[in-house]
Amino acid sequence: MAEANTFSNVRFLTVAEVAEVMRVSKMTVYRMVHSGELPAVRFGRSYRVPENAVNEHLRAAGLHGSADTA
Repeated sequence: MAEANTFSNVRFLTVAEVAEVMRVSKMTVYRMVHSGELPAVRFGRSYRVPENAVNEHLRAAGLHGSADTA
């Protein structure tokens, strides 16, 4: 039951929203999803990506306030 509470706080983004946030094409997002680089959940014919996964991917890339960027 605790798992249901955890998922209720997750915000999912569409592929188009992820592409806008990351400033890449939708095709790039699809490639990242299919390669496993970016986790996603499939709803019918479309994919949804957890917002925290996008933030973590950007953080890992050094684009979200990393000490490596000046």
